[in-house]
Amino acid sequence: MGEKNAAGSCLCQQVKYRITGNMGIFQYCHCSRCRKFTGSAHASNLFVSPDDFSWAQGEQGVISYEPEDTKYFATSFCKRCGSSLPWMSKSGRAVIVPAGTLDEEVDVVPTQNIFCGSKASWYVESSELIQHHEMPPRKAKP
Repeated sequence: MGEKNAAGSCLCQQVKYRITGNMGIFQYCHCSRCRKFTGSAHASNLFVSPDDFSWAQGEQGVISYEPEDTKYFATSFCKRCGSSLPWMSKSGRAVIVPAGTLDEEVDVVPTQNIFCGSKASWYVESSELIQHHEMPPRKAKP
């Protein structure tokens, strides 16, 4: 488990947070709720202790959504730019941090994929796709 201070923020920089301790589980979640919320094939989430997490700026700009019919799932986002933001698990035992919101490198990497049984039918492992260092070149018109 990684031990490091790290900062994160939303896209518009109105909301900022800090992690000051142990970063626990880092995983990809392929459940339909995470796919719907992220608009992607999976969520990339770090789990940290509530004692190791704090809002540094703009907490009043965070909106949370907790569906009644879920045991664990909830979400938070910036009310200005819509970026995903950290949220408290329904149990109160962990803060789930969307890894893409980190502004700094951390020394932990994902260790597992969960809810693969509900993985998107169109999902292709990224290692199987052509990779470009930047935007791909435009194709010449005939």
